[in-house]
Amino acid sequence: MSGETISATLVRDLREKTGAGMMDCKKALAATGGNMEAAVEHLRKAGLSAADKRSGRETREGQVYAYIHPGGRVGVMIEIGCETDFVARTDEFQSLCRELAMQVAATEALAVERDQLPAARVAKEREIFAAQVAAMGKPAAVTEKIVEGKIEKFFADVALLEQPYIRDPERKVKDVVTAAIAKLGENITVRRFAKFRLGEE
Repeated sequence: MSGETISATLVRDLREKTGAGMMDCKKALAATGGNMEAAVEHLRKAGLSAADKRSGRETREGQVYAYIHPGGRVGVMIEIGCETDFVARTDEFQSLCRELAMQVAATEALAVERDQLPAARVAKEREIFAAQVAAMGKPAAVTEKIVEGKIEKFFADVALLEQPYIRDPERKVKDVVTAAIAKLGENITVRRFAKFRLGEE
């Protein structure tokens, strides 16, 4: 399918789904014969490539963004870095900050990445899972695989970048960040966050 025959509606739908630029969406649709799912995958791969090229760049600018969930019972502060103050002030970057803060507010995220989780907490979870599986009476080889599967699920629940994105569970949060890197043309890093819930220490 040529670029001329791609409908504006299809391009707009792909842009809304991925956050990619209009021309990138049009090219992706042309390259995949107008197939929406294939075009999304095409853009993700392009985004990963762009993100890889930028991943070594320093992110000294950015924003500490505060989000208070309606009702005032949950609040989140999140620090997100980028390369320039110019990008930090764009609507797209502000939108990313808000989306990630809302993700933290809506989930049980404990750390940005799995390797930031306390080793003692991971060991305790592994111990609990091992006890649960042992009670099933499974063979040792099977037990280890089941425990590893449960640990991976634990990481997907509590490591922010590995979580399913609340607006599109088919994507992970790291895919949302990668798409923003591709769109804004700068490296973006999620540095840290803190979540406050009324009445909790």
